[in-house]
Amino acid sequence: MSLPQRADPVPYVHANVPDKHTVLRDVFGYEVFRPGQEEVVDTLLSGQSVLAIMPTGAGKSLCFQVPALASDGIAIVVSPLVALMQDQVAALRLAGVAADAIHSNQDRDTNVAAWHRVMGGETRILYMAPERLMTDRMLGAIAKLPISLFAIDEAHCMSQWGPSFRPEYAELGRLSERFPTIPIAAMTATADAATRQDIEQQLFAIHGRPYRTFQSGFDRPNIRLNVAPKGSWKNQLLDYVAKHRGKSGIVYCLSRRKTEEVAQILADAGFNATAYHAGLDRAEREARQRRFLTEDDLVMAATVAFGMGIDKPDVRFVFHTDMPASVEAYYQEIGRAGRDGDPADAMMIFGMGDIRLRRQFIDQEDTDDDHKRREVARLNALITYAEAQTCRRQTLLAYFGDTIEPCGNCDNCISPVDLRDGQWEAEAVFDAVFETGQRFGQAHIIDVLRGAETEKIIKMRHDRLECHGAGERYTKPQWQGIIRQMVAGGFLEIDVAGYSSLLITDKGNALTRGEGRFQYRADTLAPPRKTGRSTMGSTGKAQPVADLSERDGELLAALKRCRMALAKERGVPAYVIFPDKTLIDMAQRRPTNEEEFAQVRGVGRSKLDQFGEIFMNVVRAN
Repeated sequence: MSLPQRADPVPYVHANVPDKHTVLRDVFGYEVFRPGQEEVVDTLLSGQSVLAIMPTGAGKSLCFQVPALASDGIAIVVSPLVALMQDQVAALRLAGVAADAIHSNQDRDTNVAAWHRVMGGETRILYMAPERLMTDRMLGAIAKLPISLFAIDEAHCMSQWGPSFRPEYAELGRLSERFPTIPIAAMTATADAATRQDIEQQLFAIHGRPYRTFQSGFDRPNIRLNVAPKGSWKNQLLDYVAKHRGKSGIVYCLSRRKTEEVAQILADAGFNATAYHAGLDRAEREARQRRFLTEDDLVMAATVAFGMGIDKPDVRFVFHTDMPASVEAYYQEIGRAGRDGDPADAMMIFGMGDIRLRRQFIDQEDTDDDHKRREVARLNALITYAEAQTCRRQTLLAYFGDTIEPCGNCDNCISPVDLRDGQWEAEAVFDAVFETGQRFGQAHIIDVLRGAETEKIIKMRHDRLECHGAGERYTKPQWQGIIRQMVAGGFLEIDVAGYSSLLITDKGNALTRGEGRFQYRADTLAPPRKTGRSTMGSTGKAQPVADLSERDGELLAALKRCRMALAKERGVPAYVIFPDKTLIDMAQRRPTNEEEFAQVRGVGRSKLDQFGEIFMNVVRAN
């Protein structure tokens, strides 16, 4: 956008700037901060910068929105996605905040009008993409404004070690140099030690800027964690989604083609489903994303192009048909479920093919060896999680440096793993790998073990090996599970450069000498585990879901219908009007006057004025 010429801006001087608690109560409708929020707010209000690493659903946005409104001037928020900007601006405006966004999806007149409001001192929070902000012309223009703070949402995008690295974000390090006295809030839910240090170095350390890092616990105890071996993935998917019929969910796929295939499979089975990927034109992507945000039962089959910053609180499940790239990517993707704190479910299916494919992707990257080593280590950490034999949440959080007691809300806690000694099985695999020259992949090794007489085995004369037929007691899927667990345990590795052949590692050689132990899961082809529903409190113990009476349930349904009508009328997602938790509280309190309505959780002054009478009429009618 070329900036319109205009006289110097009107100074931002707002009489009686409210304090943080007044903003929290009157604008956002909350009486107290959530754990971890207030320290971040206070640090920013003191003029110091922060890196805040907080789990999805912990209220990161409030951490910069509250100090922005409790300070004079304008806050500039950097956001990676247009959809996220639009929804946050819509939500702020409904809360009575003068918020704007300038981005490429708006026509020039709309962007110019927004800029005039900025220059005129009207706008309090302005959202922009990094590539639009970090031009010399724009930086020069905003340098004339009284900026209260910069906020960088999804800050892990800055880091080359992060799961969603965007080169445009790397430019944001210049903000510290250009605006040395203005606090910067870098916010993310996903950052391991390498990513965190990279962000700190780029934004703060290299410029000698004082800052504080806040890291809340990574646990999302309301999400049930499940992993299963990949068998007939289409049937596994259909069985899983059927258990969540009528609920909103995301099915992540590795390729664009597979998203379309999955959407068609689900649609043919009677589910409300569509696909999302970068191959769709912009208008179609936006239309499908809007459907996801507004339809309560839509299942979105998507690549990782979908999801970052999608602030839909009632996603009830995430299903991975293919293994993600890393623990960080997995954590970020499952974090799109259960943002409202209610029970949600995550399921990942994976097999040897997933491991091989991910290793190939890393091997083919046009990066240096150090970067590849880090990516292999991250992939290995995810494999370790997938093959965890104890509490899955403990394994996941240990990667981020968190320690917890067994969670009681993962498949391994609910149905403890039956482990068997695998010394004989490991030695049988080692024999087959060694005797065939460590030149063949899993499929051929299993054929040899099971005594098959394929054309390849006959041609290579592998039917004459002592190991031929030594493992005929096990089925092909059982051997697949055992070998996959040997790879996960570090006893075997996949030689990506050598046609995916299996190699015996030093750890594997040690096992053959009697050093170490290999145990494998006996349920390599176990039936689906129980998927009872529970929610988890902050202690990690199961807590009951709010229990509404039949009468209150009928009122809640009526309130949701009213909310949907208002959302459609305004062209915003339903939760921007009020989240489900607010409607549940409303159904239980049954407010019939303004004083009572103001006590409902999440009702601020602006929403009381706009929607109070409308929703109280629904209460009175029910």
